[in-house]
Amino acid sequence: MVAIREMMMRLVFFLAISLAGIHVICSFTDPGDSAALYALRGLWQNTPPSWAKDDPCGAPWDGVTCDNSRVTALGLSSMNIKGSLSGDIGGLTELRSLVLSFNQDLTGSLTPQLGDLSKLNTLILQGCGFTGNIPDELGKLSQLTFLALNNNKFTGSIPASLGNLSQLSWLDLAENQLTGPIPLSANNTFGLDLLVNAKHFHFNKNQLSGPILDELFSAKMNLIHVLFDSNQFEGSIPSTLGLVRTLEAL
Repeated sequence: MVAIREMMMRLVFFLAISLAGIHVICSFTDPGDSAALYALRGLWQNTPPSWAKDDPCGAPWDGVTCDNSRVTALGLSSMNIKGSLSGDIGGLTELRSLVLSFNQDLTGSLTPQLGDLSKLNTLILQGCGFTGNIPDELGKLSQLTFLALNNNKFTGSIPASLGNLSQLSWLDLAENQLTGPIPLSANNTFGLDLLVNAKHFHFNKNQLSGPILDELFSAKMNLIHVLFDSNQFEGSIPSTLGLVRTLEAL
């Protein structure tokens, strides 16, 4: 009986150690995700104190949401973060939500590697200091439903590739320095007329120009808000706006 009891005690001890080990392993952040966050930490100033710890998911780091050791959300709004958004962000391949709004000292151009975040459904960079062109690669984010790049310093044209975002509900590019016309689909290219699920077109307070063509609007659209004021548009107001029966604010 003593031998059996001792054997059982050893078995329980072994299982306890094994289970504890499994728990520790599961709490560790995926190595690729860790590397991406460490790289961003090296570029950014004023990150939360918890970012000094080693394990973003197991510690955890403020603003970092994890699921099964993978980083699924990064949210650091109004944290006075300073730095740039490097291509390392593309390593967070399970990311669903990226919210860095109201960090005015996040500057520089947006990295094309944002287009590698194939599972992203929310991208909010409102009220930062980003400059340069909006990357064409954002059009690869086929799961995106919410895109807010307003209140930055973006220049250049609106990428026609955004017309590929068939799930998009919210598109806010207001208060930048964007120029040129609103892109439309033609000859197998993308255009914003394809965004029939969008409810918000916010393009106001830019330097957009040219006519607003009838082809931009159709009866298939579900638009609620169309904000185009404070631009340099010319010509007639499209009659096809009358086909958009969901419209509440123009």
